[in-house]
Amino acid sequence: MSKELVVLAVDDDMINLKLLKSMLMKNPNVKEVVEAKNGADAIGHLKARSDINLILLDIIMPVMNGLEMLKVVRSDENIEQVPIIVLTTDETKKTEALELGANGFLMKPIRNNDLTEKINSIVI
Repeated sequence: MSKELVVLAVDDDMINLKLLKSMLMKNPNVKEVVEAKNGADAIGHLKARSDINLILLDIIMPVMNGLEMLKVVRSDENIEQVPIIVLTTDETKKTEALELGANGFLMKPIRNNDLTEKINSIVI
């Protein structure tokens, strides 16, 4: 496991975002965590930085929700290849997110072991 990850964590709940960042930074493969509070902010980060190689994406957010962001990412040839793990409390959104191109799915609350396993299975 030698891939250094720059993870874009997208969640409108700042407490969730900080917890996610804390869990991610325990993973020795994670070099940096970039935070965004909605899909629109996240798209801005993706267009400004070419080093982001994983997205953790909440679905229910204001401005641009996770499903809308997923559509934008998967339709942009410059960023469409970035793996996306969707995070949510809404089980009904799982199928839609996967159909739109999500690489994986985790139910909130996120457990550190589950997050590490999902990341390792998708990216590393």
